[in-house]
Amino acid sequence: MFPASMGIKGSPRISERIILAAAGMAKTKQFIVTAENRPGAVAEIARTLGNEKVNILSLLLSGKAEETRGTVQLVVDDARRAKKALDESGLIYQETAAEEYELPNKPGALAQYLEKLTAKGVNLNSICATAAKGGKKAVVVYTVDVKTKVASATA
Repeated sequence: MFPASMGIKGSPRISERIILAAAGMAKTKQFIVTAENRPGAVAEIARTLGNEKVNILSLLLSGKAEETRGTVQLVVDDARRAKKALDESGLIYQETAAEEYELPNKPGALAQYLEKLTAKGVNLNSICATAAKGGKKAVVVYTVDVKTKVASATA
């Protein structure tokens, strides 16, 4: 779940958790699932995870109408159970490290956060942001270029 430098068996040290929580940033996993371009393909992925009591927190489908396959990017509440469910289903997927960050749900907040990441030299590979209408917080989930060391953008 975390780099070995952050603690034993992939778990973050307590001080790391406190720093990440104070910064509003959390380590998470993103699953990139290959899906056929046909009705019901995304529903099958959702059902596979739901049947194992895995809650999907974020979902993004990427593909083009003329392609036979696309990808579904997922962030879930329990990466271990999701991995087990995906393995048992035979679905093709990749698992990548991601960062999750809460922002105020107001105009310009995302731009300010992304500018901080840019200033630190962070190169984004993917990003998904969402907020409930009228909600106080927005959530951003992103992955970075493996050559980039991610640092908190709140400093």
